[in-house]
Amino acid sequence: MWSSHRFAGLWLTVVSFCEAIFFPIPPDVMLIPMSMSKPHLATRYAIYTTLASVLGGMIGYGIGFYAFEWVQQIIINWGYQTQFDKTMIWFEQWGILVVFLAGFSPIPYKIFTICAGVMQMFFFPFVLTATVSRFLRFYLVAKLSAWGGEKYAQKIRKSIEIIGWGVVFLGIIGYFLYQFFK
Repeated sequence: MWSSHRFAGLWLTVVSFCEAIFFPIPPDVMLIPMSMSKPHLATRYAIYTTLASVLGGMIGYGIGFYAFEWVQQIIINWGYQTQFDKTMIWFEQWGILVVFLAGFSPIPYKIFTICAGVMQMFFFPFVLTATVSRFLRFYLVAKLSAWGGEKYAQKIRKSIEIIGWGVVFLGIIGYFLYQFFK
């Protein structure tokens, strides 16, 4: 089983880093089986995934900040233009809250990292918020996978998406409540 391979942690880190910049497959596809096969290492895997994802997010931010015109054609060619446009609107409306929600949402994380750079969001709050939200997501995935094992693997994959959209929904409600009572 590949999830037990001696370089599995390294590959998880590489995939997590690349996914935050350009890679189309989320690290969950590796994190889940690795956490199931070695439950005692689930937290460590979540930390690896988080750190690599945040580092990749920093690169994505830099691309958006310094080289967006170069990347714009790639966004169009990969079919992310609609998601990118929505994300830009969200950034304009909600600012840093979008980065937190991005850590949980099923929308590709790379879109958010590049948009944060395009919007020239303050870098330190971006990194801090990304670290917290990504860790919470990956820790939840890793621990649920370790706890549920193979028997619950498919349910966990579906639940993470539901939880992700639930967090986005709660964030939107929170924003509107904040605006209403402001």
